[in-house]
Amino acid sequence: MLEVNFNPFPVLETERLVLRRTTLDDANDYFFLRSSPKAMKHICKPLQTSVEETKELIYKINEMIAFNNGISWSVCLKSDNKMIGTVSFHRIMKEHYRAEIGYMLHPSFWKQGIISEAAGVVIKYGFENMKLHSIEANIDSTNIGSEKLLKNLIL
Repeated sequence: MLEVNFNPFPVLETERLVLRRTTLDDANDYFFLRSSPKAMKHICKPLQTSVEETKELIYKINEMIAFNNGISWSVCLKSDNKMIGTVSFHRIMKEHYRAEIGYMLHPSFWKQGIISEAAGVVIKYGFENMKLHSIEANIDSTNIGSEKLLKNLIL
């Protein structure tokens, strides 16, 4: 059975990005993402209606990490460390060495290769550090951008 331990939290870096733990300091930026109809268009979750609701989500994410049931990174530009998106492994199936990847990004950063860069380093971490055998993604059938991104990552 797969054994994972996210303590200490693994900070990941790319040429342009830092992927770090989400904290309550990110609540306003995360709320913007989770309350934006454009950002949430293809996410099968309801829009958030308050920063307090977002803070509860951050608590749940950190609890998931503490119990090694999943992991979520805030995607930040190295230039300012402000959360502009997230990438996560959730639904980790330890008995099958498998996880589901999910991601979202502030719409003003779309089509800049940011999620490709972030997901690429997360996938590498999943295979090399977590020792996953497979990573899956479930996307909305109308999300052509996400479909293209995933195809590019696996080719």
